[in-house]
Amino acid sequence: MPADSVSVTGWGRTAPTTARLVRPRTYGEAAAAVRECGARGGIARGLGRAYGDAAQNAGGAVLDMTGLDRIHAVDAGGGTVLCDAGVSLHRLMEVLLPLGWFVPVTPGTRYVTVGGAIGADIHGKNHHVSGSFSRHVLSFELLTADGEIRTVGRGTPLFDATAGGMGLTGVILTATVRLQPVESALMSVDTERATDLDDLMARLTTGDHRYRYSVAWIDLLARGARTGRSVLTRGDHAPLDALPPRARRHPLAFRPSRLPAAPAFVPEGLLGRTTVGLFNELWYRKAPHARRGELQPIPAFFHPLDGVPHWNRVYGRGGFVQYQFVVGHGREETLRRIVRRISERGCPSFLAVLKRFGEGDPGWLSFPVPGWTLALDIPANLPGLGAFLDELDEEVAGAGGRVYLAKDARLRPELLAAMYPRLGAFRSLRRELDPRGVFTSDLSRRLGL
Repeated sequence: MPADSVSVTGWGRTAPTTARLVRPRTYGEAAAAVRECGARGGIARGLGRAYGDAAQNAGGAVLDMTGLDRIHAVDAGGGTVLCDAGVSLHRLMEVLLPLGWFVPVTPGTRYVTVGGAIGADIHGKNHHVSGSFSRHVLSFELLTADGEIRTVGRGTPLFDATAGGMGLTGVILTATVRLQPVESALMSVDTERATDLDDLMARLTTGDHRYRYSVAWIDLLARGARTGRSVLTRGDHAPLDALPPRARRHPLAFRPSRLPAAPAFVPEGLLGRTTVGLFNELWYRKAPHARRGELQPIPAFFHPLDGVPHWNRVYGRGGFVQYQFVVGHGREETLRRIVRRISERGCPSFLAVLKRFGEGDPGWLSFPVPGWTLALDIPANLPGLGAFLDELDEEVAGAGGRVYLAKDARLRPELLAAMYPRLGAFRSLRRELDPRGVFTSDLSRRLGL
């Protein structure tokens, strides 16, 4: 099978490494690629939206799974789909929405594959109601290091190790996923401002149960009495009777719009404190104090950045770090302290969101636990950023929280066991299932997974 030696990086573009990129088109070719990946092993890769080094493998093989992208069967009555792991959530929406079904969980981009959604056990704005993606996966087929294709069902150790296991238990080939019924491709959205972090947390705590989807954009450059001021957006799929007459003609039409791509070259420092501060001020001021029932297309509500191809270029050649952590309920003071520290340091982040997680999921390395999760993008060339984030890691671990491995690019390995209590079980299963270390990545070597 042909393979190209290429430079591979995550969406954050911070640490490129060179690997042999293999593009299987059949399950047999995928099995052959696993057998032939060599001493440095291999790792599956989807559409490259992991921010850090989870789908990189310096000196080894990277299996581009996007060629395995068939939708095998849709049960339009029962609400399930059987598809290849290389199918994107975007493609599922194109096929399923006209049938009255939606993906059960979507992150901030629809350009992720089903295999990647399971491997990272992705979450979305509905975690407090629906949990993470793997909660809706009924079974999957997994190509393991011995060349065997195993059908893996819910409730088994291999399922729980693979859900959130970052591709290190094997290559997911197909999956059967339970879907969410919808009456339209529009969202009914409520938007409101929160004056500070405490105001925001109070609104989320008292009101989230009324909404399927909930997320808050937070201004991390605001200080003093305005620290944590936010724009809170919550909603649900709009029922047919809420649509105006014109929209009822084609209620399930899915028509994403696209803007021009971000330029290939962006000057370093474009997203500094001044420009991001100006953006944040304008974004907060333009938001309504309170608006109810606004109809928005699905792409605008869930995936606004997908309309700008290659938006990650706006951070310049140095790339950016996406930092996401969660701390449990009862640890609100830790969240307040971290938000204050980020604000006082002046980290220029215009993509910062706060959400509440619901009940955790069984994946041994799944990220969500009940509590508060904050995610932010920071230019990687910010002076002293590494040491600053190391300090935040210590606070998070000390509060019993964790960072998200699918977005991580720099966590110190000694903190991992404190953040993920099932790490020992994961490592043990990996040694039993893959004694030669066939499946490996830059992330797994860095963290000793």
